[in-house]
Amino acid sequence: MLTWRGIGEERLEQVRVAVTGKRVKAYGRIIGAATETHEAFSASYDLITNDAGLIKRLSLHLVRAGGDTQISITRDGQGTWLVQSARGTERSDFGGAQDVDLALSPFFNALPIRRLALQKAGPEPVSVPVAYLYLPSGDVTAATLQYTPAEAGIDIVSPVAQATITVDDFGFVLNYPGLAERV
Repeated sequence: MLTWRGIGEERLEQVRVAVTGKRVKAYGRIIGAATETHEAFSASYDLITNDAGLIKRLSLHLVRAGGDTQISITRDGQGTWLVQSARGTERSDFGGAQDVDLALSPFFNALPIRRLALQKAGPEPVSVPVAYLYLPSGDVTAATLQYTPAEAGIDIVSPVAQATITVDDFGFVLNYPGLAERV
């Protein structure tokens, strides 16, 4: 079990992770109190990757004051993503997305870090196209995250933040300044 608490916001994420080689199976939950920028929410997720560590399926149950919704994101063998939610069904390659990134979650950053062994890599930047799932809105858009291994950790640039994160020897985030720290 891994647990993070929000920095500067009342938020928790906890995830049970099973790892076999690069394959990851995870079940987690993020609970966030209302802030100036978003309403209170709870998001439970179930994630499965393939043997290469690429996301095959993400199921998310999002609860907000206005109600709850289910969001399912699956990837076929040809790189096409299928997003199903109360808003309907969308098929897209999301700009060549290899992963899904869940906003406000330090856990989801571990997926490309582990798959690409960025905690052990040289200083070359790596761009990772993703289907970016915003919380608590539930919107999914194409985005690119950039990871650059550095002496102090891994520099990351995402649609919502820029920081130098630290990870453990297994590639799981210890500290994401401005977002969360592991407890």
